Amino acid sequence: MRIQPIDLDADELISGLHSAYVAATTDDPGPRISLARFRRVCCTPTPGERPEAWSIVEEGEVVGGYALSLSTFDNLHKASVFPLTVRPEHQGRGLGSALLDHARDRMRTLGRSLLLTETPALGGGARFARAHGMTVALTEARRTLDLRKTDWPALERLLPEVEGYSLERWIGPAPEELLPDLAALMNGMNDAPRDNGLRDVTFTPDVLRARDELVPVSGQTCYSVIARRDSDGAPAGYTRVYLDAGRSDPWGEQSDTTVLKEHRGHRLGLLLKLTNLFWLRDREPHLERVITWNATSNAHMLAINEAMGFELLDEWTQWRLPL
Repeated sequence: MRIQPIDLDADELISGLHSAYVAATTDDPGPRISLARFRRVCCTPTPGERPEAWSIVEEGEVVGGYALSLSTFDNLHKASVFPLTVRPEHQGRGLGSALLDHARDRMRTLGRSLLLTETPALGGGARFARAHGMTVALTEARRTLDLRKTDWPALERLLPEVEGYSLERWIGPAPEELLPDLAALMNGMNDAPRDNGLRDVTFTPDVLRARDELVPVSGQTCYSVIARRDSDGAPAGYTRVYLDAGRSDPWGEQSDTTVLKEHRGHRLGLLLKLTNLFWLRDREPHLERVITWNATSNAHMLAINEAMGFELLDEWTQWRLPL
């Protein structure tokens, strides 16, 4: 068995690894990851992250593989694994264990000491993680909002009136003039629940610009809203939802939502998320569902989601493995 690297230009290998991952996750009730987004996540470097991908090829077919994401600014001791996958018909041969051993060897070579990965809380992925000595770092809940049966008048009544703040919104990558404010807002997310051995992540305008430039490369677009305090224009909160740029996928994916500490207590989180949801309803009628992830310990955000009508889909586990 030979585990070989996948270069960014190796289209057949990237497509093969994506196909293997899709085949191994057919029971996932959530949205499917497109090939364009998979290529971006697993193989495309960005400021702050350097990925590398590896595959096992037998008789011209990718039967398994993995990708490492390596932080280059913060948390230089960490590497994240997504995916680590083996095609169903080749499972049970020890290929997954061989891939994990290879990933650990790569991490040691690169001076990394903490591996992080995610699986559904139940099933083969969780059993594999436990069998290889991983421990739980964080439990997350996936919830979905079915827009086809949403009670829109009830949500409109739920929309809070927040004095002293104004909203700004845009579609796609953020305008250049907003990047410093977005960096301040994203840095405010460092107080989100975590128990995974990570230190704070630093966001800069340059990092966010590069990340936003990859949104269309991933085959996606996004809807974003920020809140500002009227008295001084200070950024107070932010939310974003991603969707397929070709409108062929009926899923929207809720991304970061944050309200800075000094602006909490005004119901800005609910205002931001509902405002963005109403905007999506009006402009993207093909959307059927929105999915969101939250740590199960994040009681405030869970309460907002439940008030909006999000229903539990499943739970996931973030695993940690010190080397």
